[in-house]
Amino acid sequence: MLQNYLPILVFIVIALGMGTVMILAGSIIGPRRPDAEKLSPYECGFEAFEDSRMKFDVRYYLVAILFIIFDLEIAFLFPWAVVLDEIGTFGFLAMMAFLAVLVIGFIYEWKKGALEWE
Repeated sequence: MLQNYLPILVFIVIALGMGTVMILAGSIIGPRRPDAEKLSPYECGFEAFEDSRMKFDVRYYLVAILFIIFDLEIAFLFPWAVVLDEIGTFGFLAMMAFLAVLVIGFIYEWKKGALEWE
């Protein structure tokens, strides 16, 4: 049974070996010409004026998660629309139930003010 996993182990060993060789070759052979411009911190073309480890507002993450959730809805709508003739009424009703849950969630988030940016 373990013989089935031997090709995977060989692949992992070869990949790690090649990665190590490439990194070592780059550090040995690669040019080193540091100057002040290359070593300076780059942040939008000007010097950083705040700590780079500042905390982000939770609303940023909430809006990002909501965008991903409602954007993935489209990923389900396109294949459904393509095969709508084949899946018939049951497929249509199943997608309407899915959309109803998403719309209810969207309305809930809207009423809670999660989509407002102050």
